[in-house]
Amino acid sequence: MKKIFLMCSLCALLFSACKGHSSHSSHDHEQEEQHDEHEEGSGKEHSDEIILPKVKADAAGVKVETLQPGSFNQVIKTSGQILTAQGDEMTVVATAAGIVSFKSSLTEGAPIGKGASVLTISSKNIVDGDPVQKAQVNYQIAKQEYERSKELLKSKIVSEKDFNLVKQNYETARISYQAVAKNHSANGQCVVAPMSGFVKSRFVSEGSYVSVGQPLISITQNRRLFLRAEVSEKYYSSLKTISSANFKTPYDDKVYRLANLNARLVSFGKASDESSLYIPVTFEFDNKGEVVPGAFVEVYLLSSPMSNVLSVPKTALTEESGLFFVYLQLDEEGYKKQEVKIGANNGKEVQIISGLKASDRVVTEGAYQVKLASASNAIPAHSHGH
Repeated sequence: MKKIFLMCSLCALLFSACKGHSSHSSHDHEQEEQHDEHEEGSGKEHSDEIILPKVKADAAGVKVETLQPGSFNQVIKTSGQILTAQGDEMTVVATAAGIVSFKSSLTEGAPIGKGASVLTISSKNIVDGDPVQKAQVNYQIAKQEYERSKELLKSKIVSEKDFNLVKQNYETARISYQAVAKNHSANGQCVVAPMSGFVKSRFVSEGSYVSVGQPLISITQNRRLFLRAEVSEKYYSSLKTISSANFKTPYDDKVYRLANLNARLVSFGKASDESSLYIPVTFEFDNKGEVVPGAFVEVYLLSSPMSNVLSVPKTALTEESGLFFVYLQLDEEGYKKQEVKIGANNGKEVQIISGLKASDRVVTEGAYQVKLASASNAIPAHSHGH
């Protein structure tokens, strides 16, 4: 009987120990699962987050703007050319025949003042002789004949008709001599600039022979310029809605807004040229920047306005495999890559069709630096808190 009691007590003790151990193991396992679930959820929440410390972002020039809807224009993208405006360019021609000698190294783009000496044309050793000397001789002979006829007219020895003919020859010789002698020097005929500006082109070189009326150089003031855009016929119905334009130069990749250059729409063609399928649209504007006349440019014609449009600067976009992305700022150091679909592009800003909403904080400058940070990020999720 005693043995049976002892065995029952031992069994009860073993059962109690096993139950306690099972309960404890089950509790520990549940805690581990909950911990794993928390870690997994936390990792999922921040798996696409890019960490870029504020100090590094500031050093890299990262700038962020809060997105707000606004007005945006329909855009017709085409090509065009910068032309010199009428009245802002003059061509200097030779006033005598002879050999050209420049006063200085007058290169294209060099500034020049009105009345400044451009070059000298020497007629020495030319078969026809110095035109100034010839004009001077003709003038002196005509003057002597005029003075003599003037005295004879008083005595009625010379008729008034003959005197008028002599006077005409004298006046012609005087005008010719004064014209060529005005800028004459010991070195030859001096040619001066008719206006101030910049040398656009040189048509002759040092030592060249020129004849009277031959172009020597062209001078431009570059104060007003024309933008001539060539528009496809398919946009003809939209031409009357064009109000302004932006253009991008190939030599500095800079985009200029005509709205900031005191521009006006001069005209647009009513039909295309017989040899072309394009219709010209012409603007006139102030040359406040380093715009080179003659340059071919990309043109963004601004047409009908659209309201309540989300847009971002082109500097906010990055491209990968034909897809476009921006970077959103989540907090002071956290960023997120966001795919977007774009619409109209005016050269400076791009319309966002989908992928963003108002109040999103978008990286507008330094997006490439954030992209580099995303490639190098290997920071665990729990190392960054919110």
